[in-house]
Amino acid sequence: MQVGLTGFASLSWPGLLKLRAENALKPKSERTAVIMVFLPGGQSHIDTYDPKPDIGSEYRGPFKTIATKVPGTRFTELLPMNAKIADKFTVLRSMNQAAGGHPAGTMQMLSGDSDTRDKPKVKLPDWMSVANYLRSKDGKRTNPLPNYVGVSPPSEYNGPAYLGDAYSPFSVTDDPNRPNFEVPNTGLSDASESKRLSDRVALRKSLDKMERAFDREGELGALDEFESQAMTLLTNPKTRDAFDLSKEEAHTRDRYGRNRWGQQLLLARRLVESGVEIVTTQLSGPLCGRVNNWDDHAVNQHQFEALRFRMPNYDRAVSALIEDVYARGLGKRVLVVVTGEFGRTPKISFDRSTGAGDASGPAGTLQPGRDHWPRAFTNIWAGGGIQTGGIIGASDKRGEDVIERPCGPGDFLATIYHHLGIDGTKVFIKDFNGRPTPIVDHGKPIPELIT
Repeated sequence: MQVGLTGFASLSWPGLLKLRAENALKPKSERTAVIMVFLPGGQSHIDTYDPKPDIGSEYRGPFKTIATKVPGTRFTELLPMNAKIADKFTVLRSMNQAAGGHPAGTMQMLSGDSDTRDKPKVKLPDWMSVANYLRSKDGKRTNPLPNYVGVSPPSEYNGPAYLGDAYSPFSVTDDPNRPNFEVPNTGLSDASESKRLSDRVALRKSLDKMERAFDREGELGALDEFESQAMTLLTNPKTRDAFDLSKEEAHTRDRYGRNRWGQQLLLARRLVESGVEIVTTQLSGPLCGRVNNWDDHAVNQHQFEALRFRMPNYDRAVSALIEDVYARGLGKRVLVVVTGEFGRTPKISFDRSTGAGDASGPAGTLQPGRDHWPRAFTNIWAGGGIQTGGIIGASDKRGEDVIERPCGPGDFLATIYHHLGIDGTKVFIKDFNGRPTPIVDHGKPIPELIT
């Protein structure tokens, strides 16, 4: 699959959109990559990238707005570093979807499942697994690293579904900020150990006389894929280097932030530089506050204290990643998208805390929160050769509904697939029942976010 990007830096915004529409399906020549930064629980759009300073205090929240590098565009004061580089990314303020629960909302955004009911198991494969599957089949990949790596990846409400576990991510679950961080089972340094390992695998294969006809779920095929990947990771020295953050300059690590989130995003950048094409990472855990995610109900934690607690690390890490994508010559090849499954309610609610912790008062404390809100929310896009410094769409004066350029999960997915050289309207994959299933059954690439 041939993919790539063409620069349009010298074109006006209307001219750029016209050319993009005319050339949307032209073949590309360079293998592209995507980094998705996922915010489980949903970031409040009103308190970050889509502030509403002129509405009442029951909606507005306590944060002031600040000017950005882009004239006329303002964020809240929680994003000073993002504001300084706002010319390097595009803000999509008109994302919306139909599911109000975490499972269904995540499935809508990551797989395009239009079912609004929360299900315990995914029905459709997420875009990451689909892209891994399609690119694994094109026969053009020679990089020894896995094609799809999850650095503390989204682990709930997504997965490969009927594609099988062979197309799940190579997962890095340890904290990259730990002094002794190391990805296990990569890069054997002793040549004799590599030879012994290869001999053992060859012996096992010669003794493997199992009849595979019974393997209706493709489990043995997945096992073969895992074994092949594991052997490559163990025997190729390039694999260890790709995961080795000690090779980064100290000031670079400091710029991303010496914490889990900062080092996750630095590792993501390092991996795409090494040829990994699909990288996902989730910003969750203790850096979020008491409940370890962005689900800022009042019963969970104090909405505004939680944001004050987590946003400095978020702001630093995300801005460093976006800056590096351009500074290191990845601005066309690598697309970066930062999103959650939905936003938070524009109207502030109050409830009693269920427990004390970071950003939450003792149990019984009355505190503010925002609940689930899929009708209008924001995500940001950088790299991918897109025209940056723009705002796409708009929500109404309270941030409740989209009033300009509505974009849904199908558009979100089609845009990512387009960057990877995949025409989402033409690709079908057989499900468990053998039925050809489209990878995008509605939606199309967002013109401002494609080249």
